[in-house]
Formats: sequence, C-alpha cells, structure tokens
Amino acid sequence: MKHQPKRTLIKNGSVVTPGKIIKADLFIKGEIIAGINSDIAAPGAEVIDARGKYVLPGGIDVHTHFNLDTGIAIAQDDFYTGTVAAAMGGTTTIIDHPGFGPEGCSLFHQIEKYHGLADGNAVIDYSFHGVLQHLDDQVLNDIPKLADQGITSLKAYMTYDYMFSGDMLADVFKKAKDSGMLIAVHAEDDCLIKSLKEKYIREGRKDAIYHALSRPSKAEAIAVKKVINKAGEAGNAPLYIVHLSTKEGALAVKKAKESGRLVFAETCPQYLLLEQDLYNLPDHEGLKYVMSPPLRRKEDQKALWEGLSDESISVIASDHCPFDFELKKQLASRDFSKCPGGIPGVETRLGLLFSKGVLENKISLQQFVKAVSENPARIMGLYPRKGVIKKGSDADLIIIDPEEEICISSKMLHENVDYTPYEGINVFGWPRMTMVRGAVIVRDKKFTGKKGFGKFIKRKRF
Repeated sequence: MKHQPKRTLIKNGSVVTPGKIIKADLFIKGEIIAGINSDIAAPGAEVIDARGKYVLPGGIDVHTHFNLDTGIAIAQDDFYTGTVAAAMGGTTTIIDHPGFGPEGCSLFHQIEKYHGLADGNAVIDYSFHGVLQHLDDQVLNDIPKLADQGITSLKAYMTYDYMFSGDMLADVFKKAKDSGMLIAVHAEDDCLIKSLKEKYIREGRKDAIYHALSRPSKAEAIAVKKVINKAGEAGNAPLYIVHLSTKEGALAVKKAKESGRLVFAETCPQYLLLEQDLYNLPDHEGLKYVMSPPLRRKEDQKALWEGLSDESISVIASDHCPFDFELKKQLASRDFSKCPGGIPGVETRLGLLFSKGVLENKISLQQFVKAVSENPARIMGLYPRKGVIKKGSDADLIIIDPEEEICISSKMLHENVDYTPYEGINVFGWPRMTMVRGAVIVRDKKFTGKKGFGKFIKRKRF
C-alpha cells in the first residue's frame, strides 16, 4: 500500500497573501500548500482552528551567526539551539553568515565546515552566505562555482581584519554580477573607527559608551555611499547592505534606489527599538549592547521606521550573535574593545516587530510580512518556494494571536544565553504555532520538532 502524505487543514484564519488579507482555509498535503479557499472539506485531515488569528508565511531570518568563532569567544547558539529558538519565535528558514576561516582559505572552506555543523542539527530549513576574506584570481574564479552549489550570496566587510578596499569590492562586484551572485556588505569606515578607538583607549576612556562613540553614524554613512558607488560603477551590480542603523545610511539607500540602483538594505529590531543611552547603564550592563554597528539615537530609529514604511528598506533580520553577559563582563569590564560583539535576537524578532511595528501603526501587516519573510525570500533566491502563502509553496506557516500579551524575559526564551536585550518589554502577538514543510514544530508555544529535520535549501541566482 502506497504511503499517503500527511494532510492538514488550517481553518477560519485571516490569511496574509501577497496583495490581500483573506478569511480562508489552507489545505496542506505533505510538505506543500495544496489549496487556499473558503470552507475546504478534507476528510481525515488534521484540523487546526485559527479563528481570530493571523496565518502568515514563516519568518525568514537572513542574518544569523550560529557557532560563530570570533577568536576570543564562540557564539553560544549552535545550529540546534539556535534553530529551536528561531522556530519558537516564528522563523522557519535562516541564512547564516559563517565566521572567518583560516587565513588564505578558499571560498568553500567555511561552507563545507558549516554544512557539517548544521546537517543533523537544524530543526528548520537553512542556507549559508559565502564569506570573503581575501581576493585573488582563484577566489574570483570560484564565485560562480559557489553559486552552482546554491550559495548565491557573498559577504564582504569594509572593516575588521579581512576588510575589503574599494578596489577589491569593484572587482568582486563585476564577477558577482556575471555570476548571478548577490554581494552583502558590512558597511562601516575602518579608518575612522580605528582612529577613534585608538584615541579613546589612549585617553583611558574605555567604558561601553565609547564603543558607540568610536563607531559614529558618519562611519556608516561614508561606507554606505562608497559601496553604493562601487556597485554602480560595476554596471549596477546587486548590493545588499546588512544591519543598516543610521538616518544618513537610510537616506543614501533611498536616494540610490530612486535612481534605479539595485540596492537592498536590511535593518534589525535593535536599531528600531533600542537607544544609545543603554551603553551608560551601571554595573557594566552597557556591555550587553556591544554590537557593530552600535545602537543609535531616536532620530535614526525614526528614519529606519520611515524606510520600512516607504519600503526603501527591504528586510528586517536579527543579526543574532549571542554571548553571555557574564562573559562580556569577564572579558571587557575594563576595556570595551575586548568585548565580543553581538546580541541575541533570533527568537524575539517577529513578536517585537508585529507588536511595535504593526500594532503601533508604524508599518502595515503586509509590510511586516514583506520585511520579515517575502522580501528576504525574493532577494536571497528562495521565492516562491519560501516567503509566501501560495499554492505549490512550502507549507512554512505561523499563527499569531494579536490579542495575546506576553512580557519578554530571558527565562521564557530558548536562546542559549543568559540575557535578552529586550527584557521586560510587553508585546502583543507572539507566534503560537510554527509549521515547516507541513510539520508542526511549535504548537501552543511548545517545541514539538525534531533535531535534524531542517534541510539545506539551494538558492536561485539573483
């Protein structure tokens, strides 16, 4: 007797599809959405009642750092704990940014390593970005070969040890454009940062606030404008700017998009909701918020929300990179520059942005879905398999109850870290159910999935 695929019917929900929100039932057969209509009859199917709730495409977080080794610390979420946390927060696919490999390693080194880390551990679907550390003919020749493996984005840094100069970026953009590869860039001006950091340390100003002051908004603005120009000079090569944090950066992106440039920008909940004053908290608590770029000011938050509202900013990702507060204090209580950079956030992204964005009328429900699911899928080569509720798409779904209130605390979260930067924030609309490829892996806010269920997803060229 032939095995019949599992059948599931989600009834009575408000289903968010491209262009409209409809009262409809969803019929799921095996891993795929098989029907969207009112009053679907499916005898023998498991029925999930979504009355009074929203049914959304699963979240796609295209900026996580699981297993990241910074040289002084290793991020505390691996591909099991990190993807469990992601699932509990309504994320059904992640694209991880690998850390740097050994000096001089090939483009494939870190991808092979990360396949080994994720395979058999991830509970949701996943992919990786490539990472650029140096540039020579071999690296350029390997870019299209990496795209052949379904890795269709590469990250370059304009700061840190393996930073890329403008000329190096120009060469990469040309090759990437011909290969259907998207270049993601960490855009901060290294020269300005280095000079300010050295100045503050020399003067003995080593508290957490000087992390922020050594990476001013001007450093992001300079780098964003430079990299937009380099991509333009390469024949309008596609460019993706990670973790945009400033008003100046947002305006530069908007201007570039209006002139027809293929520029996409991502921001993160921390830059929308948290302020620079947190670095001044007593008892070294400011170290909790050490990340790069740092937290900014209210005027920057306002500009980023406006960018999401006018859709010049395309994506909200988490940049999840967790290190215990106790570890941060141990390493950096006397010197901010010794602090491992990064904060947790993969589990809180959707709940925070639904509550503080949609319910507070900063963005619409459909703009929210675009920023956390549809746009990441489109830009990163996952659409329409992911990021949309559509017949034939993967049944990656979440159910949100907009009336349900929770108070965020580290004790309720599943991120493998001793704090959350969002402690004590009340939100409405935490995801209650998460489904990946037709399998319910979170039910009534309890994890029901299996280690290793997640699959590596090959992505399409840009």
